[in-house]
Amino acid sequence: MSSMSSVAGLSKYIKTLPKTKYNILGILILSFLIGSAYFLIDLTPSPSILEDIIFGGLFGLMVLGTATIMSGALNQQVISSLHGINLKIKHSMFLSGLSMTMLGIMVLIGCVISRIINIDIFINSALFALVLIYGFNTLVFWATSKVRFAVAAITGLIQPVLIMTMYILITFLFIDTSFIGPVIFQVIIKAAIAAIIFVLAIYAFIKVIASPFKKNLGIGVLDLLSLFIAHMNEGSNSLEGLFENMSEAIDTIVTFVSFKTENGIKALFISPSVHPGPLGDLGGSNMPTILANKFDFFTMVAHGPSTHDFNPIAVSEIDKVEKSVKNGLDKIKYSPTASKFVRYTSGKANIGVQFFNEGMVILSTFAPEAVDDIEFGVGLTMMAQSRNRCNVKDSIIVDCHNSFTPESGEVLPGNSEVFQLIDVIDTINPNQDQYEIKIGCNANDMGTLDKHEGIGESGLKTMVLEVDNQRTAFVLFDSNNMEIGFRQEIIDAVRDLDIDEIEVMTTDTHTVNTLSRGYNPVGIAKRKEIIEYVKISIQEAINDLEKVEVGTGTEKIENLNTFGPKNSTELISTISSVVAVSKIIAPVLLITALIIVFIWIFYGGL
Repeated sequence: MSSMSSVAGLSKYIKTLPKTKYNILGILILSFLIGSAYFLIDLTPSPSILEDIIFGGLFGLMVLGTATIMSGALNQQVISSLHGINLKIKHSMFLSGLSMTMLGIMVLIGCVISRIINIDIFINSALFALVLIYGFNTLVFWATSKVRFAVAAITGLIQPVLIMTMYILITFLFIDTSFIGPVIFQVIIKAAIAAIIFVLAIYAFIKVIASPFKKNLGIGVLDLLSLFIAHMNEGSNSLEGLFENMSEAIDTIVTFVSFKTENGIKALFISPSVHPGPLGDLGGSNMPTILANKFDFFTMVAHGPSTHDFNPIAVSEIDKVEKSVKNGLDKIKYSPTASKFVRYTSGKANIGVQFFNEGMVILSTFAPEAVDDIEFGVGLTMMAQSRNRCNVKDSIIVDCHNSFTPESGEVLPGNSEVFQLIDVIDTINPNQDQYEIKIGCNANDMGTLDKHEGIGESGLKTMVLEVDNQRTAFVLFDSNNMEIGFRQEIIDAVRDLDIDEIEVMTTDTHTVNTLSRGYNPVGIAKRKEIIEYVKISIQEAINDLEKVEVGTGTEKIENLNTFGPKNSTELISTISSVVAVSKIIAPVLLITALIIVFIWIFYGGL
């Protein structure tokens, strides 16, 4: 599973934050409860528990609740006015509410300790907590909003300053004035020095982890993070601009089969060696739908041999795939005949083979074993070997991408699966009789299902091919792979239909990888409903059967801007190294800073 896909799973936390009104309601309730608990625990005796609850709750509402709601509104306005991104009002209010909760917990812990040791440490506990939430807010603003450190550090002050101001004001007006004067000055000095210590530790930590990204890839880690959040949260494609800084132009190929009647092309089956990633709507993630929609006839875009190295960096790069296919369509030679669909097996490798005029289609799967993408070099080897063995001009290799677990690995040079693919191609009988061919097509958007069930924009596309009374269904889900075992469940479920063979494929679209899982294969949920769609689609395709002529093509795609093998590997290795270093640096820097801040606040002597 790709690192980018894994990160995509974090989007659920961005999209499921409570609405602003619920955030405010939660802040008011929590602040009241924190205030009541503080009055019940503190060292000052009270005539009754009810008074502690009521007056403490009101105190919490005024000091914590009011200041937190104000800071939630102000933080969002300040960041937006300074051209920051991502911080909507609900995010800002949730962040302020979370910070207030952290403050409340630490203050109450301080109150409990005060009761135990019979020494009032409330002020110091509150200062320590305020410094922590200041650092936390600064880190969040800097890491997610694409603002400078100075802007984040100043904005991070808003909530702590408001809470401190409200505490002084309420205490001065209603409770106690004995501490006013020199004490306030001492508190401010102590808090300021502690805040500087902690925020400098955060600054040093971010600079350490950002350095490898800048050096190796020429991109800022905080820019990457904030633009990723913007895409997950708002659908912004600004991240594509960042990808341009690390892109690599490659040459690859696209193969295809065209079916036409006397009225023109009826259907097109495309297998591009371009990967539909990295995620969401970025780059080529929605390529199967975007490319198919560029043609005025039924078009299926299957998954060709390619990995995340071949992710287009921008949606506009898909135009180059379209151009190559359309150039190839002008060169195709058609024939009214084709061979039957035949299966071959060697080891774990299973292929379905069908010959069309000057070319052949190979549908490759390792089901029921779990395997991920077939690498481009492996695909080229399969093409060259099958063309040589079967004496054809075009070999359309399709990675059916239909048997997946989170541990699935790619098929890379040197893997045993490569030799199994070579062996199974050597078993193909090249001397297949040719017969008249009919095809029928159906597209079903699977309207009751969506990304939550792993279904992309194109839903389900089915093509039934009839050759010498043998009917074969090519069933293609617009999905990112298929839960292991679901392919066989579909095959078993359609045995009573008027077909002889079936292969189930997925496009590997990465538009579905923006929900609760970084991976999101079809078949995790609603299997029975999905199978019903397959049955309907196959029957509709059978009803659409008509005689066609068929031809194949192979075209080169030049200067396709992708992640590239070098940068894709560099990105993954950089992320891995940063994670490894962070596990050491973060505790050392941040815990050391916290210890220094703690000692300064509680034993600083001011």
